[in-house]
Amino acid sequence: MHPTEYTSPEVTDLAKALIAVQHTLQPAIKDRENPFAKSRYATLNSVMDSCRDALLASGIWVTQYPVPAEVGHLGLVTKLTHAESGQWQSSLLVMPLPKADPQGYGSAMTYARRYALSAMLGMVTEDDDDGEAASRDRPARQKTPRQPRPQQPSAASAQQAPAAHPPQPKPAETAHPALASLPRLDGVSYTTATAQDGRLCILASGNTSARKQLLSAAGFKWNAERKVWWRYAETA
Repeated sequence: MHPTEYTSPEVTDLAKALIAVQHTLQPAIKDRENPFAKSRYATLNSVMDSCRDALLASGIWVTQYPVPAEVGHLGLVTKLTHAESGQWQSSLLVMPLPKADPQGYGSAMTYARRYALSAMLGMVTEDDDDGEAASRDRPARQKTPRQPRPQQPSAASAQQAPAAHPPQPKPAETAHPALASLPRLDGVSYTTATAQDGRLCILASGNTSARKQLLSAAGFKWNAERKVWWRYAETA
């Protein structure tokens, strides 16, 4: 694809629609654990779930399709089209295949789709392998820390640590003050997860179908695609 083929001659209407999308984008919850990097990341389902409604509401059609690439590589085009004006923008991502077989191709396709879509919409995601490696080379800048790690802090850092985030690991039920204020429902348990934007979320699991009215009253929202009740922790 030639550089001039990445966009339509005019993109004013598309840009206005994308601004509206970015105003309403929902965070992609990190819903999968990578056993090799020991970190959580947002899957393609989570990324799509976080942006689908915003794109449809603004009349933007998103499509992703493979294109020919050099041997051993996958080529993927991601295209955003404004339905009313016909204006569009696209990107081409080429990445090496982990294995030259259907399984390797499918894995690379899923990986490339969430990479490319997140980049075009300005979504911040933390990836399951190289993103974790890159994070070791840059200063931490998350507003909400992850679950405490087992290392022992120095005496000076322990004195400077905010009272709300003690240096020692805590059980899940006391890791965040919001968990203590949640309703105790038979058969329902609560866990925390870090959202794509760094904010802490609370997930409800277990016998939630029989407690949906109580969960809704407590501020939880039902994610139909991922089959999970969730809410932001700071709204508790």
